[in-house]
Amino acid sequence: MLLQAHTMHTPIGPLALLARDGVVLAGGFTDDLAALVSGRLRATLRDARIEETGSLGPISEALDAYFAGEVGALARIPVAYTGAPFQQRVWEALRAIPPGQPTTYKALALQFGNARLARAVGMGCATNLISPIIPCHRVTHGTGHLAGYAWSLDRKRWLLDHERRHAAR
Repeated sequence: MLLQAHTMHTPIGPLALLARDGVVLAGGFTDDLAALVSGRLRATLRDARIEETGSLGPISEALDAYFAGEVGALARIPVAYTGAPFQQRVWEALRAIPPGQPTTYKALALQFGNARLARAVGMGCATNLISPIIPCHRVTHGTGHLAGYAWSLDRKRWLLDHERRHAAR
C-alpha cells in the first residue's frame, strides 16, 4: 500500500498530512513525518510505503484556502478514520461545528443525549488523529477557557481567532 505525505507551511508552523487516494488519514502540526506515522496513523497502516510529495492536490488547495481565510474549506477535505462507534460520532459532530462558532464538551455531550458524556467527548477530541481537518480545536471547556489541544493551546487560540475573524465574511 502506498501513502502520500506532504508537509505544508502554515502561519502557525508546519502541518504534516498523510493521505491515500485523495483522502486524509492523519494530520498534525509537525514537520516530523516519523512522529506523525507512529503517533497519528492507525497501526494497520504504519508499515505502508510512504511517498513524500510537494502537494496533495485538492487537499492542499483546501488547506491553503482555509489559512487564507476561507474557513469553511476544511469541510471539503475527505477524511478516513477508524475508531470505536462513539469516537466516530464525536468526530462527525466535530466536523459539523461551524467555523467561528466554538462549542463546549458539555454541549456536544448534550447532543448525544447526556451531559455526563462530556468526558467521553473530550476523549473523542483527544483521540482525533486528523487535526485540524477534524476540528477538535472548536471545542472549549464549559467555562470558556481553552483546554486540551495536542498541538498547543497557542495554536488552538490562533485557529479559533482565525475562524472568528473570517467566518463572518
